[in-house]
Amino acid sequence: QVQLVESGGGLVQAGGSLRLSCAASGRTFSSYVMGWFRRAPGKEREFVAAISRSGGSTYYADSVKGRFTISRDNAKNTVYLQMNSLKPEDTAVYYCAARLTTGWGAPTRQHEYDYWGQGTQVTVSS
Repeated sequence: QVQLVESGGGLVQAGGSLRLSCAASGRTFSSYVMGWFRRAPGKEREFVAAISRSGGSTYYADSVKGRFTISRDNAKNTVYLQMNSLKPEDTAVYYCAARLTTGWGAPTRQHEYDYWGQGTQVTVSS
């Protein structure tokens, strides 16, 4: 089992940047595909980005492509989400998630992930 703790959220003006971190417990972090999701007020939780176990492959939602970058440091058991050129519509609670798998497959659906963090709030003001 793995426990996930997100940090780095906050209030930022439109056009600004934030970097989210997700620290994972346990010694098998590199066995997990990691993903970021978000839930905006009044909306369903949606996929943002995913990264393969080695970090060599990534996949993004169209809405964040070119603005957000997912990365990971397996030595630190941490996955990151660098968010640039933020827009008010990026306002949401951001969650990291872990999928125990031997493959990649760029998982984008919530049910494909086994563990979830509690979320961190990101608010982008106009």
